[in-house]
Amino acid sequence: MSFTTYYTASSLDGFIADAEHSLSWLLSRKSDGDGAMGYNGFIAEIGALVMGANTYQWLLDNAPDTWPYDMPAWVITHREFPPQPGRDIRFTSASVPAVHAQMTAAAGDKKLWVAGGGDLAGQFADHGLLDEIVVSFAPVTLGSGAPLLPRRLELTPIEVASNGELACARYAVVRD
Repeated sequence: MSFTTYYTASSLDGFIADAEHSLSWLLSRKSDGDGAMGYNGFIAEIGALVMGANTYQWLLDNAPDTWPYDMPAWVITHREFPPQPGRDIRFTSASVPAVHAQMTAAAGDKKLWVAGGGDLAGQFADHGLLDEIVVSFAPVTLGSGAPLLPRRLELTPIEVASNGELACARYAVVRD
């Protein structure tokens, strides 16, 4: 049994990165990793994660000497990236259902995380493989950029909270 979460941050106008793929608008915000819907509690429950090539490239560009995850990570891509010795990073162009099955096997009894981007989370939802969305909204508008989730999805609100400067919301994905 797997449980898959799209856990992310967004500007108030619905962008997860600005038009230049920057997260500077978010990284300057104050929040408590141990607070309501905070990162520390979230990541402790994760057994495997997946991201797209743009998210992975951002990590390489902004923290090239560190890898923040100790669980297996899939990067869905058609690009070629250099190997990362000592890091459990699995580059693939397999289908979302195939990757989800691999993640589920690797995660054991822990949850799965769609780390980014929004279109990738939408692909998981398209296949009925997304259970919840947790969004921390920053008090900023960007006007353009990478959209939070470029799909129509019906959601049920489960929890709302404040964490530092962020307004956090947890939603269950409504399935037909």
